[in-house]
Amino acid sequence: MTLTQLRSFLTIVECGHNITLAAQRLHATQSGLSKQLAQLESALGCQLFERRARALTGLSDAGRQVLAHARRLLAEADNIQTLADNLRSERRGLLHIATTHTQARHALPPALQAMKRDWPDVAVHVVPGEDDDTLRQLVDGRADLVLLSGSGAPPTDHVAVPLYRWRRRVVVPTGHRLAALGRPLRLRDLADLRLVSYASSRSPGSSLQRAFAAAGLAADIAVTARDGDLIRAYTRAGLGVGIVAEMALDADADLVAPPLAPDLLPACTTWLLLPRDRVLRDFGFALVAALAPQHAPLELRRLIAHGEPLSQPIPDWHSWRAARVATDRRGVRSAPRRPARAATR
Repeated sequence: MTLTQLRSFLTIVECGHNITLAAQRLHATQSGLSKQLAQLESALGCQLFERRARALTGLSDAGRQVLAHARRLLAEADNIQTLADNLRSERRGLLHIATTHTQARHALPPALQAMKRDWPDVAVHVVPGEDDDTLRQLVDGRADLVLLSGSGAPPTDHVAVPLYRWRRRVVVPTGHRLAALGRPLRLRDLADLRLVSYASSRSPGSSLQRAFAAAGLAADIAVTARDGDLIRAYTRAGLGVGIVAEMALDADADLVAPPLAPDLLPACTTWLLLPRDRVLRDFGFALVAALAPQHAPLELRRLIAHGEPLSQPIPDWHSWRAARVATDRRGVRSAPRRPARAATR
């Protein structure tokens, strides 16, 4: 049994038992990957997958038990390599980031720009998607860090760094009746209108749906998109009243954002999530520090390593953006000399 065989097995599982897709991800041939799997099953003396004809249809009982141990073993092997890279001050590497389209568009660019000033040879791979997709990538080890938002507490299985709080805004064409109410919008003003919002707004558990339900109202989500620019475009096209994150507001001459009644919709928090059991490359910590300029680097290291709480409150979007600009003017803070690792509990 070798690490290569275990990694082949794990990749096949992550690709839905599809050897062709797994071979593409590993840059291997399909026949070579099948051989690795056969050698692993021969060494262990049991089949790891159920089969129908030549297709893999699912994990066997033995495969499910082996999978949990294989994940831990491969994670520790990766940690050893990461630790060695940090100790050698290796300047090259690859950083995988999973996030939503909104955070990829508005939160990441200045932080990545700051990180790249000190780490120009690091390649970055950003995968925008829905919250469930991004979390799955973190759990599966396909992402080094995740940015996502929510109105509640962050997932407890990961190290969570709070970045900023933000609110939704309503956008309408300049001639729309909501633009001339002469008072802040109330939730009831939106109840009889078709809305254009994020794809997650269709979920009954979304904070938008819960806000309407709590008021005894129903949200008519007519059109959804993953990107704030598209929501504004569909609003401009007359498909409905837009609801976007305040970060996605732009200086549109033909759209306006009317004032809202206090707490019309619940505030959300953007979190940076890290796995608890993986060593973080130095350039990864540099990005964490660039994304969280309101927190001292030493506090961030203690949070990652030991779960110690942060002393600074969570800023709103505008304060966070101002802190980012101030950090950019000073220059990005240097990475830690010791590798940062999230503590297991």
